[in-house]
Amino acid sequence: MSGKRRRPYAVRKTVGWEINEETGKTIQKTITIGYAATRAEGLKMLAEYNQNPYDVQASKITFQEVYDRWSAAKFPTISKSNVHGYEASYKVCGQLYNRPFRDIRLTDLQLVVDTCGKNYPTLKKLKSLFSQLYDYAMMNDICNKDYAQYVDIAKHSGKNPDKRNRKPFKRAEIDRLWELSEDKWVQIVLMLIYNGCRISEFLDLRKEHVHLEEQYFDVIASKTDNGIRKVPIADKVLPFYKAWYEDSECEYLLHTPNQKHFDYRNYYDSYWLALMEQIGFDHKPHDTRHTCITMMAEAHVDPTMSKKIVGHAGAMTLTERVYTHPDIKALVEAINMI
Repeated sequence: MSGKRRRPYAVRKTVGWEINEETGKTIQKTITIGYAATRAEGLKMLAEYNQNPYDVQASKITFQEVYDRWSAAKFPTISKSNVHGYEASYKVCGQLYNRPFRDIRLTDLQLVVDTCGKNYPTLKKLKSLFSQLYDYAMMNDICNKDYAQYVDIAKHSGKNPDKRNRKPFKRAEIDRLWELSEDKWVQIVLMLIYNGCRISEFLDLRKEHVHLEEQYFDVIASKTDNGIRKVPIADKVLPFYKAWYEDSECEYLLHTPNQKHFDYRNYYDSYWLALMEQIGFDHKPHDTRHTCITMMAEAHVDPTMSKKIVGHAGAMTLTERVYTHPDIKALVEAINMI
């Protein structure tokens, strides 16, 4: 093709002939298989197509389109925690989104794995996503080779590049927060410290799931299935919940100044970091969860109650998971011990 192009060779295949009714001439009908940087590369593409013909239109389907089609069929059949895992894995694949799925190679998949900065368990989920997408693509003739099986995550075993140093708030820091507790943004930090929630769980809490009279709220979506639970509201922070509940018409308990739902990035970048800098603290939101766990241990809260409150069922015995069902009053009494 004319002009300066990165891939100037058009690879076309004759698929038939037709007669031009006006001129009477026979016209070649072709399909475009793709574009190549060199003539040799183009001839190779043509040879590969002739050896294994495929649907050219299907070959243009992108990674994102394959994911959308696969997830639409897959997600209704699996648990919410599995859905969240696949969604989190997909988020690190941004460099592949607009690439034709058929053009993606092992080096592209491996680059995502090696540069995403995730720990080994997360990489296992990522490789599982790749495998699922390739199974779907091959069943639907979008590609004819499974590169996912060759992705190497073993070299990342035992490493945790995404791990953060968790450090609970010190008692003096908590006392300082109470001194500043008229500030509504400080109130959020204290609410987190006294409920042990993951920040995502709390930001997504809708008012309909908050029960102020009974002093608890329902976590209906969590990182794990065991995270679905009832969380007690401690007496000392109950006024904060009431104030936020009555503060706006927003359907979420916590909200932006213009009464919109907080997404994590917005809250963390615009509010959490600003507050930490203002009061001279160096903490991440997840530190509040560890603070709650630490404080319950120091207050000698029954370990089973502690696990129920923060949703740590993975650390429970079978008996604790299956047979222990503390009521809300007992949970409130437990959280009031800290």
